[in-house]
Amino acid sequence: MRDAAVPERTLVLLRHAKAEPPTADGPDVERRLSARGRADAAAAGAWLARHGLLPEVVLCSAALRTRQTWHGVELGMTGSPPEGGPAGPVPIVRYEPDAYEAHPEDLLTLVRRVEPDVGIVLLIAHNPGISLLSGFLDPYRADPDGLRTSDVVVHRTASPWAELARDAAAIAVRHTARGRPEPDG
Repeated sequence: MRDAAVPERTLVLLRHAKAEPPTADGPDVERRLSARGRADAAAAGAWLARHGLLPEVVLCSAALRTRQTWHGVELGMTGSPPEGGPAGPVPIVRYEPDAYEAHPEDLLTLVRRVEPDVGIVLLIAHNPGISLLSGFLDPYRADPDGLRTSDVVVHRTASPWAELARDAAAIAVRHTARGRPEPDG
């Protein structure tokens, strides 16, 4: 069954921005973004705003680097950085522990739970799951090398979220967000 109120849905996949290297004294889930990662996240948000891709729902891994990526994206969307874009409605943000080290099926399950009247969803997660999800949704146009840090892949579908399936969300555009890092102080 299709929801006539939302003729097309947009799923924006974003691999988290560049993180600090792993250390022996801290868990991987607590790795922070690097200076480049913070700049790239803001650039991703600015790009999304310029292209009218302001999400209504954000599904974000609960890992620190993905949460920090979302905060940078949000700043970029609201126009705080010089390259920022227009502020839009405040999205519903769901920090999802199940998105950390998730398989593509796990990420797809999260997307399928989104309310049917939502038009734009932003999913911020990790490799390899997010790259494999992109390939599942559009196996013919997905990058065989997967998503790099701060890569944005925009998928469009006429299917309701609950019915999202293999080869059911074509890739409309790809973008690698790169910003200018501020020096760490």
